[in-house]
Amino acid sequence: MDIPDATDSDQPDRRDEPLPESEGEVEGEGEYGVHHGLTPRQARVIRVTLASVMMAAMAVLLVLRLASRGSVLVVGVYGAALVLCGVVIELARNGRTRLGSWLLGIGLAAALAADWLLLP
Repeated sequence: MDIPDATDSDQPDRRDEPLPESEGEVEGEGEYGVHHGLTPRQARVIRVTLASVMMAAMAVLLVLRLASRGSVLVVGVYGAALVLCGVVIELARNGRTRLGSWLLGIGLAAALAADWLLLP
């Protein structure tokens, strides 16, 4: 069995070549300049928008639940969800988007679970 090693390769050795210039990286040219994902500003805008939409949805649910049964517990559960959405908006504005995303997901799931389990 003949196993070729790195010295027998037909490919030139590229370890000594310099990396691409930083200008290409900034402009997005070449292999090293490609940026995948969201910029921090885009992430903040998306989290603020998402939290605002969820806040409006919680407000609508609060009105619907109060129309069907007027309970202090209803106001408490949905009021806490509204406050949570406001906290997430502030966290996103201050750059804490991951923490805000986790809080929004867990908090709204807890509010909906409390509605299902606690409210008659």
